Amino acid sequence: MRILLSNDDSVHAPGLEAVYRELKKLGKVCVVAPLDEKSTTGHSLTIHKPLRMISIREDFWGVSGSPADCVYLGIREVLKGTPDLVVSGINRGANLGQDIYYSGTVSAAREAAILGIPAMAVSLAVDFSHIPREDEIHYSSAAKLAIKVLKKIDFKKIPKHTLLNLNVPDLPLAQIKGISLAKQGFRFYSGSVLKRKDHRGRPYYWVGGRYKGFKSEQDTDCETIDRKFASLTPLKLDCTDFQTLAVLSSHWKSI
Repeated sequence: MRILLSNDDSVHAPGLEAVYRELKKLGKVCVVAPLDEKSTTGHSLTIHKPLRMISIREDFWGVSGSPADCVYLGIREVLKGTPDLVVSGINRGANLGQDIYYSGTVSAAREAAILGIPAMAVSLAVDFSHIPREDEIHYSSAAKLAIKVLKKIDFKKIPKHTLLNLNVPDLPLAQIKGISLAKQGFRFYSGSVLKRKDHRGRPYYWVGGRYKGFKSEQDTDCETIDRKFASLTPLKLDCTDFQTLAVLSSHWKSI
């Protein structure tokens, strides 16, 4: 099996190293990941400036672009062909609910799904209410559960242009209660803007806000993680709201 591995935390991230070690048990792994952290960059391709790709070590390449750039180049320039599987992660932080639209981790897997390649994003639900040390983060738990999912899933039964989104509690493996299938939830943020002035008196801003919790609904990815289960959610590229489309269609002829 040929596996392309990427992420958004950079080619030097410990989460990437942890899942790389596990993926090597399944086949040949090629790593193409950003040279620098690209968290919350969403799904973007760099088309207005050139990209640099640097060999870090055997089977490891760093790219001066987005996670989607890395998958794009990994397939077309490094592998020069289609891998059997693309994995993105392990992200340092959860990618739950609507956060998937901001996530560079998910975008790398989505880029593969666009090409019809089986893909999975893997994230670790780190609690950022306190700042953990790297050696306190349980990347190995996420890596081992990712392999468990990949061994169980028959990707031939998953439609093309569908990717998997795995989120894992930041706990020792023995404390994680299992892996549950879940639908996408909804998270709440404060939406605050922090305004400051630079040394010349000009304003600048920090955006993002603080996490405020999630919508209380059963069997969502947010609720599943809260119960100390890992969540596995299939995501489609087609974002059409068919229910609303049907409602609009019933009145559209009168316009």
